[in-house]
Amino acid sequence: MPYFLNFNFMITIISGTNRPNSNSIRVANYYQALLKERGMESQILDLAKIPEKFIFTALYDNLGKDPEFNKFVDMIKGADKYVFIVPEYNGSFPGVLKAFIDGLDYTASFKDKKCTLVGIATGQMAGTLALSHLTDILNYLGMHVHALKPRLPCVQNLLTAGKINDPVLEKLLQSQAESFIKF
Repeated sequence: MPYFLNFNFMITIISGTNRPNSNSIRVANYYQALLKERGMESQILDLAKIPEKFIFTALYDNLGKDPEFNKFVDMIKGADKYVFIVPEYNGSFPGVLKAFIDGLDYTASFKDKKCTLVGIATGQMAGTLALSHLTDILNYLGMHVHALKPRLPCVQNLLTAGKINDPVLEKLLQSQAESFIKF
């Protein structure tokens, strides 16, 4: 796989919930290991670590004024590509992820950049609607969304010691990572 080493860009993996010790962060860590195995540098943006009051201190007229939130904005600005780990909450994705996106610079944050999505859920649908909703928003923002969007159903049963224990889903995530690097 030496051809992967010729790429020089930063990937930010976004753990799409602010729930502490979530399955999302566990999958984000797994995905980071997949990228590292392929010679890719990445960083994890964990929404569980954003300032609790950011919806009052960093949105709308306060855009750019919250120094703690701006650290997370800088992680977005410093990346070339993004991996969204998207849990399903109430038939969509978490509101904190939407609020986070709303706190970014609309014209500059995602336009003409590339991303891929991984849906996760404790149920069988594994984020189908969540991925659809987020894809619509990211397309509206001018982002190019990778077509391969694996979904991990019953995610709480899939991760063992930081690894995916389903060989089919593991292979699918590996294929997605390899394809996304070249995307």
